[in-house]
Amino acid sequence: MTSTRTRIARAVALMCAMSAAFASQAHAHGDAPAGPASASDSLDAPQAVIVTGTRGSNRTQFDTMAPVDVFNREDIGAVESSDLNDVLAQLVPSYVVQRLPMADGQVFVRPATLRGLSPDQTLVLVNGKRFHRSALLGARGAQAPDLAQIPVSAIKRIEVLRDGASAQYGSDAIAGVINIILDDTVGTELSVHHSQYAEGDGKANELNLKTGFAFGETGKASIFGALAKSDPTSRTRQRADAIAFQQAHPELKVPNPVQRWGQPELKSQRLGFNASMALSDNIELYGFGLYSHSDGTSDFNWRNPDTSTGAYKTSTLFPGWDLRSVYPLGFSPSYSNEQDDMQFVAGLRGRISEQLGWDVSASYGRNRIDYELANSINASMGPASPTAFYLGRLSQTEKILNANFNYELPVAALPQPVNIAFGAEARNETYGVKAGDTASWTVGPGAAVGLDANANGAPGFSDRQAGSWGQDSYAAYLDVEVPVSKALSLGGAARYEHFSEFGSTVNGKLSARYALSDSLALRGSYSTGFRAPTPGQSNTNSTNQGLDTKTLLLFTSGRLANNDPLAVLLGAQPLKPEKSKNLSLGFTWKTPAGFSGSVDVYDIKVSDRFSTSASFAVPAGVANPLRYTSVSYFTNDFDTTTRGIDIVGNHLSRIGNGKLNLTLAYNYNTTKVDGGNSTLVTNPAQRQVFEERLPRQKATISGNYELGNWSTLARVRYYGAWTDNTGNTTGDIFQRFGAMQFLDLAASYKITDTQSIRAGIDNVLDKYPDEATFQASRGLIYSRNAPYDTDGRNLYVEYKMKF
Repeated sequence: MTSTRTRIARAVALMCAMSAAFASQAHAHGDAPAGPASASDSLDAPQAVIVTGTRGSNRTQFDTMAPVDVFNREDIGAVESSDLNDVLAQLVPSYVVQRLPMADGQVFVRPATLRGLSPDQTLVLVNGKRFHRSALLGARGAQAPDLAQIPVSAIKRIEVLRDGASAQYGSDAIAGVINIILDDTVGTELSVHHSQYAEGDGKANELNLKTGFAFGETGKASIFGALAKSDPTSRTRQRADAIAFQQAHPELKVPNPVQRWGQPELKSQRLGFNASMALSDNIELYGFGLYSHSDGTSDFNWRNPDTSTGAYKTSTLFPGWDLRSVYPLGFSPSYSNEQDDMQFVAGLRGRISEQLGWDVSASYGRNRIDYELANSINASMGPASPTAFYLGRLSQTEKILNANFNYELPVAALPQPVNIAFGAEARNETYGVKAGDTASWTVGPGAAVGLDANANGAPGFSDRQAGSWGQDSYAAYLDVEVPVSKALSLGGAARYEHFSEFGSTVNGKLSARYALSDSLALRGSYSTGFRAPTPGQSNTNSTNQGLDTKTLLLFTSGRLANNDPLAVLLGAQPLKPEKSKNLSLGFTWKTPAGFSGSVDVYDIKVSDRFSTSASFAVPAGVANPLRYTSVSYFTNDFDTTTRGIDIVGNHLSRIGNGKLNLTLAYNYNTTKVDGGNSTLVTNPAQRQVFEERLPRQKATISGNYELGNWSTLARVRYYGAWTDNTGNTTGDIFQRFGAMQFLDLAASYKITDTQSIRAGIDNVLDKYPDEATFQASRGLIYSRNAPYDTDGRNLYVEYKMKF
């Protein structure tokens, strides 16, 4: 504890000095005008009113009682990616997202963390309304929203509340809240984007169109669409066993490499709208919709004919059949993901009186993922096995009704009205699993003689695993903000929520802000929070295959539902909510000279954290129809303490005839396992993986200079050291990776009032991390768990037209 506090204290001193030295940032990140000011912004621009973390109608970032980052269209557009996860990773100091090549569904639904916590411990809103979860249960069973489904070109701004907010918004808001505000401006914008890595692969093309218009006397609407296609990348060496196989069989021509480590091939189409219309002087109808479809393909590990005895074994059971006749060069299964995602919201809002406003809405969200596997085999079926399989479907559906009211109570003794918000919500979520082809999960007769069962690489969902499960919840909340004086503001919130599957929970939040002057304020908050287990986490089974990096042999594991008789026999208990206690303290400043920023320290204790249990061998005499080599289940397993500091700053100034915007965002974050029954507590190696898997430090320093029709950007991204491991069933191997810095450069030119062109290079110096020697046996060069892109220099160009 002393060590962590000392490091935080040193970080505060260091980064405050950097803030002064670099004339740093908070325009984009907390407590300054919305987003890092572009050079076209006025130096004395008014502060934008925010809507996240407060239900008052007159709060700006400088006035908030908790840190809120705000990013505008210019900030978002300065990041070269159509994936919102990548955008946030470059803009938010404590946001980290991984690529995870060859990681099953996580290749396409990438896990992202805020403040080092679980992906599903951050609540995502769109236009202030809860965005549904993905159907994928990812790392440690986390089920989080997939931000990649939201088109970046449709976003007006992003507000990120870096504070616990379950008492205000409900389940999941332990780490914070990300609120995506869709564009509603009038006008049309068309952009064409192309990028490619310096290695010559990963070509990506994107077309975006947005048009906003007025209709009737009071209506306005924005319609948007995006088409994107990206080719795969490969950062791979030939596997040593593939070289040996080629030498042993010179008559064959073995592909080099036999498998690919890199980004998947991916195509996507996204559509949506955002509209509103006044029905009367006091009532407005509003709604928005998002729809996306994507499909992608990724490689799996190569199966060596000479060593993969579970697939290539011959048997008198299948006379004359040898898998070498099908795959003489071995095979790398091809894994495909087809995803449909939609969200629709409609509502009415208005005012009953000057003091009392209301908002009622209904929301429907759904995510559906279909999986396929090609270039594979179910060896236990022998010659009857197909080589391509439909693996099944996962689906997540959420329906929400809510009513919100806001009353501004005038009190003569106070400088401003007391803001009283209250409301109620009803939510239903349903999780579904559809079985795949029978051949994708069946255990054929060959299993009795040692031939691998299931679709080799990714077993399908069986009829035993298929089904549909639901959960209802009902909530009521009260949120009060009191301006005690011109200097002091106090806030309090409480929320009651009842879940049909496990009962009720009550959470609260207290917050305060004290202005030492017009340019400096202190703020802090204390809250309790929770994350409710989902129907998918509580009820579903799955089958997974892995590859041991030492033996290069497959192992098949099963993850059982907690109510499965075998799981109960092994100790499974019904899941319960994760609970948190969140303390945040900080200060924020702004000066007439263009300096602004904030420093916030936080301490987040999470108990009953959700994870996967230890692996168990299937007891003798217990039925094992899917031939699991080991089984596990989800459990409330351990407790953690996360401590850190966010420092953000901004300086906007005139240099010559142009304008310069300097920004800084820094995060130091540690998570320690405090206790529990998990292997994270009893196994030092697993504990090391959990505590060191992400960088403890992350920073971005950037400068944007605008002069006439030209605008230039220089940005340095810093990632601290982190640890990775092989994940072997036995003999796990660890490797520590050092800190990395990346330089990005970009320039844009305004051709006319309606046309512009932008070109840039990410990772200008073409830097790569240390090679992942612990994974070299599989041909992998750079760790697949890296918290940054490991594909090298990326070049891009974009043409944009407005009319």
